[in-house]
Amino acid sequence: MTDERADSWDAISARIEDAASLLGLEDGLTQIIVKPERILEVAIPIRRDDGHLEIFTGWRVQHSTARGPGKGGIRFHPDVDVHEVMALAADMTIKCAVVDIPFGGAKGGVVVDPASLSEAELERLTRRYAFDIASLLGPDRDVPAPDVNTDARVMSWIMDTVSMMRGNVTPGVVTGKPIAIGGIAGHVGATSSGVVLCSQATFRELGMPITGSRAVIQGYGKVGAPLVFLLSSLGVRVVAVADVGGAIHNPGGIDPAALGDHFARSGTVAGFANAEEIDPASLFSLECELAVPAALAGSVTAEVASSFGGKVLVEAANGPTTPEADPILEERGVTVVPDVLANAGGVVASYFEWAQARQGYAWESSVFSTRHRETMERAFDATWQKSTALKVPLRRAAVALGLDRVAEATRLRGLFP
Repeated sequence: MTDERADSWDAISARIEDAASLLGLEDGLTQIIVKPERILEVAIPIRRDDGHLEIFTGWRVQHSTARGPGKGGIRFHPDVDVHEVMALAADMTIKCAVVDIPFGGAKGGVVVDPASLSEAELERLTRRYAFDIASLLGPDRDVPAPDVNTDARVMSWIMDTVSMMRGNVTPGVVTGKPIAIGGIAGHVGATSSGVVLCSQATFRELGMPITGSRAVIQGYGKVGAPLVFLLSSLGVRVVAVADVGGAIHNPGGIDPAALGDHFARSGTVAGFANAEEIDPASLFSLECELAVPAALAGSVTAEVASSFGGKVLVEAANGPTTPEADPILEERGVTVVPDVLANAGGVVASYFEWAQARQGYAWESSVFSTRHRETMERAFDATWQKSTALKVPLRRAAVALGLDRVAEATRLRGLFP
């Protein structure tokens, strides 16, 4: 356990408790909501390709099921620990409530570097992990999805494992699947689309034109890469991009297609010919109108906030801004659109895929797009209105909005026995 990971749990707990004080919730109810309902830790033995056995550690945390089945991704990462999984599960509880979909919050993680595994080893690890947590999973219990270092292929293996265990096909047990086995058209890129929608809405509320504005993006993965294309298509100049390999800067704007081709060849944005390389630590100090952290948690620290060069920060990653950075950004006049709103486009898409599985009828892409946009717009408007009514920043308003809905469900359900 690292202090940083434990801090992530302390941070979300403190934010929920702060929202509870804004809403005037009683202490007992607040503690029921804060404390995770279940934490399952599993040992995952697999046989490596060379024949030796290795044991990995994994978790599935169900933070709250007051509003519906647990919902949250599974990440494979060498630095993940139980406190981080707990924090991400709590984040999902609030996020699902903010966008008003009938899910609670859950999360999974396995301590592993997937790059160190062959495809066969990765499949064996995934299937054994799915077997070990299967007692918690189901369309009415807990529905995983992809997260850091997991994808549609991993979700396919989980769905198949659970289906084999139960003797029937269970497409609703995970989301983020390939379309051929029950996925939904529109899921890929849905998080990025939600980030763009929130960016547009924020600029509109602030009276700032988004066309012609400058953006910097930290992360060039499943969320960051589509953002470069989507923002550029709106007339935004993406002037800097960073990933684990380095950071690049071009004040005139980075060509998204050329960057995509370079990344496909090299596996990193570093070395892109049409931009200069810069220190990744200086990314958020660049002058811009929009800054988007789309990597891992804790990247916007108090030190980063002190030299922040943007006017609007839209959190595409989970928990990118530390609690110490928030008051500094507020004092500097930076509008922060929090992760529980900004990156909720992915879980909205997962909700639609889950609904599609239960209906047994494939949604048309036009239906998906319309409902996705409407859901995100309603969530943004409700959060902005809550911010105005409570006279607090958007983060505190979003957590209060989500917590109010979770508290209502908890009250209505009562206590058993």
